[in-house]
Amino acid sequence: MAEYESLTCIRFVNWTDQKDYINIVSGRGCSGYVGRVGGGQSVSISTAGCMNFGIIQHELNHALGFYHEHMRSDRDDYINIMYQYISPGDTANFNKLDTNNLGLEYDYGSVMHYDKWAFSNTSGQPTIVPKPDPNVEIGQRYGLSVLDVSKINKLYQCDVCSNLLYDNNGTLTSANYPSAYSNNANCVWLIRTQSNQVTLNFVAFDVQSTPNCMSDYIRIYDGPTKNYPLILDRTCGSGLAPPIIASTSQLLVEFSSDSSVTGAGFKALYSTVICGGTYFTPQRNVSSPNYPNNYGPNMNCIYTITGPVGKRVSLTFIEFHVEWYYGCMNDGLSITDGVNQQGPFCGEVAPQFISAGNSIQLTFTSDGSIELKGFLAEYTF
Repeated sequence: MAEYESLTCIRFVNWTDQKDYINIVSGRGCSGYVGRVGGGQSVSISTAGCMNFGIIQHELNHALGFYHEHMRSDRDDYINIMYQYISPGDTANFNKLDTNNLGLEYDYGSVMHYDKWAFSNTSGQPTIVPKPDPNVEIGQRYGLSVLDVSKINKLYQCDVCSNLLYDNNGTLTSANYPSAYSNNANCVWLIRTQSNQVTLNFVAFDVQSTPNCMSDYIRIYDGPTKNYPLILDRTCGSGLAPPIIASTSQLLVEFSSDSSVTGAGFKALYSTVICGGTYFTPQRNVSSPNYPNNYGPNMNCIYTITGPVGKRVSLTFIEFHVEWYYGCMNDGLSITDGVNQQGPFCGEVAPQFISAGNSIQLTFTSDGSIELKGFLAEYTF
């Protein structure tokens, strides 16, 4: 539901006394009616097999009025249905319908598309074969595709500026970059990778500078909507914004401009890392991967903590259990503020650290042998 809020004008709200509503239940399997049917409308999300991000969005899309992609009126131009491998009682799942395709192309990557083995009655034989390339991937359940979002926005006439990026690496830029961005812009980019943590690095940054960035600015959230914690609050000016590491595989970038001065905008590269983090909030805990469980082997994690200009960062360890070895050559934690460097530390003792400036960086590494509980630390500005 959070992705719909960020990328479309659809909002799911708690039911009070509305006549028509959806009722999400743990019924038999994953199913729901297509479109509004009137009154209470059940959407079955079984806890026994449907608690998957893409499956839930698949069923919500049915409620919003969308049929399966492979049932489109033009599907014969894009897929072959292999009825010889479908039992008579299951053929209705492959009917071709008179659908409103909204002028948008067929989407093999839609969250509404069945996979090639759906309802097959013969092991190893597909029921749906893409054409002309039979190896095209279909049936993903990671989440909404770019075209899924476009269909929702077109059907519901959403006036939104949103972008979905779901490859494991890529580029995002402000509109018109490297030319000046437009006035009165309000756009978001949702990065949703398939695993690990999103990392974002700006390679160009030129956004109108004003006191407290009250006119044009970028904000970055640690999750798929603006309801998630801010990683980076209003940021503007020229130069490079700091590198960002999200805590999960989802990160939301918001860009807003007013009606006056503009700049060249920004360009950023994103990819994934298996650990690390970026912290700008005044007080928060930082921990090793998997804490309080054991960290993994062969880790190389970077944590950056940055406070306001003029502030110092104070770091206090609450717990510290890192494999001990001479010189901490196996596993260890190092701390630097650009002036002072301490560590690496291992064993069960780590010192307090107060930065000389407004930023510190922690680097945690492990080898392929012993893994322990790791560390938990608290920082303040």
